[in-house]
Amino acid sequence: MKRIYTLLLCTVLVTACSYKTKQKTEKTTASLDELYQKTTQTLFKARPVAATMLGIDTETAGGSYNHRLADFSPESEARLRASLRKTTDELKNIHTLAFDENKEVMQSLGRYFSGSKDFDIGYIDTWMGLSPFIVNQINGPLIDVPNTLITNQQVNSLADAEDYIKRLDHYDLFVERILAKMSADSDNNWVPPLVIVNKSIASMKGFIKPPVNQHPFVTSFDNKLKDNKTITANDKKHMLDKVKLIVAIKVYPAYRNVITALEDLSMSARSESGIWAQPSGAEFYKDAVRMLGDTELTPAQIHQLGLDEVQRILKQMDAILKSQGMTKGTVGQRMTELNDDPRFLYEDSDAGRQQLLNDLNGYIEGISKRMDEQFATKPKYAVEVRKFPKSREESAPGGMYTNPPIDGSQPGIYWINLRDIKANPKFDLKTLTYHEAIPGHHWQIALNLEQESLPLLRRIAPFNAYTEGWALYSEKVAAEMGMYKDDPFSDLGRLKAELFRAVRLVVDTGLHYKKWTREQAIKYMAQTTGTVESDVVAEIERYMVWPAQALGYKLGMINILRLRDKAQKQLGNKFDIKAFHDLILLGGAVPMRVLNRKVDLWIKSQG
Repeated sequence: MKRIYTLLLCTVLVTACSYKTKQKTEKTTASLDELYQKTTQTLFKARPVAATMLGIDTETAGGSYNHRLADFSPESEARLRASLRKTTDELKNIHTLAFDENKEVMQSLGRYFSGSKDFDIGYIDTWMGLSPFIVNQINGPLIDVPNTLITNQQVNSLADAEDYIKRLDHYDLFVERILAKMSADSDNNWVPPLVIVNKSIASMKGFIKPPVNQHPFVTSFDNKLKDNKTITANDKKHMLDKVKLIVAIKVYPAYRNVITALEDLSMSARSESGIWAQPSGAEFYKDAVRMLGDTELTPAQIHQLGLDEVQRILKQMDAILKSQGMTKGTVGQRMTELNDDPRFLYEDSDAGRQQLLNDLNGYIEGISKRMDEQFATKPKYAVEVRKFPKSREESAPGGMYTNPPIDGSQPGIYWINLRDIKANPKFDLKTLTYHEAIPGHHWQIALNLEQESLPLLRRIAPFNAYTEGWALYSEKVAAEMGMYKDDPFSDLGRLKAELFRAVRLVVDTGLHYKKWTREQAIKYMAQTTGTVESDVVAEIERYMVWPAQALGYKLGMINILRLRDKAQKQLGNKFDIKAFHDLILLGGAVPMRVLNRKVDLWIKSQG
């Protein structure tokens, strides 16, 4: 009898403990979900234009946003960073019984978006976290916000049109606050290199070069109105006239103020090219390497890794060049010769540029038909090829991707820069397409957006080494799929693209750690890769304003390949490449330490 009583008592106690554990788990989950939502609202309240680009619902974004512009003043930026850090600390203080991937990734995102507590310079970018110079030649709110208003802000109703006008009507204050942040940074002796200041002046002048009625703010709005059947002709005319007036009396004068401020800043701008020359710049770079390179390697180790990878890839390129009868000179010299070869150049005309766009679409169509060979899950979002508008060509990269809104109302966009037609030799374009579109950025980001079970910030997570590492890995996957079969010059273009990323390890650490000059970095990249000078100059100046961002490509790719090789070796004939790719992609972008753990657990479960 006593034994039966003891057994009953134990059963009751176990049940009670299970119930309490369940209650505690549910409470923890609710607390975590609340903090995830709080982090999301904090970010998008401060970045309403990013919410427009992504098409986030107003509840998730903490209220309506299509009529608002961000406040980039020093005080507002400080509040945003402090708020994100506070929420991240609260997340860390919630203890879970086992590894919680959502919690781990959301903590990392909080740190990624808030930047280092040791630096209050620059601004928080929803793509790369702490960006050191709020005004520069390639990104920042003065470039990114107009791009979103022109490309992504939809006008499907009279209310939408009024929201667009309200945003423009606040443009002068928006710019004034950006200038206040730039001034606060310069007061702390945080000043961009002179060449960047001068390129930024050229970029701002280019933005307001067209007559008002031909400015993209006006023409894009006009096109959106023309497509709308619900707004009366009289309302369309009235609103278009209002936009023209606002652009004339607020937007153009605001950018003239920026130009004047930059001209003043040029008087104190640095001659040095690397971030090391800024106050505590070496420490800033170390932090950037950890965040954007997502590695524990030191800058010195990364530099050497880059040199080793350069030599490995050059040997492969040399073999292809020799097989095609090109035996004299360095690989870089022979690649320079190819850039001038008429076989690989498009005609420098509207017809030639259209043929280039047609070829890009053909490459997307070709690989799309074969994706099921290596991928089990296909994204529902479409992708579209577009050329950069003239106003952006001078400072934009050669190719770029912007994601679709969550609701799929617009496609993902693969942008191509047609400024210098010679900078787009035919043998480069297959690889660029696989990187930017399929199976690269579009495939990964579109699948990420579809993961409705994840917290919203995880669906748009921009971890640099993961996203860029995946896109570079995708170029290799395309080769393994046979997309370069019987096309040795395009395969040479693929190796050239990988060489380019290896060179980035060298020049990024060269600029920011070894104190190279801009000219040293340009010379090394041009001679090693044989890339046309216009592209090399734009690339080096990009690295100057984005310390460590260029490291993510090769470091991320190396780690993904390492994980794949590990899985193949340990699983043998049980290894399934489709399952592996689903594992990498369907959990969304994550820090590399989380990806490493996921793959290890997957290998264990499969074995």
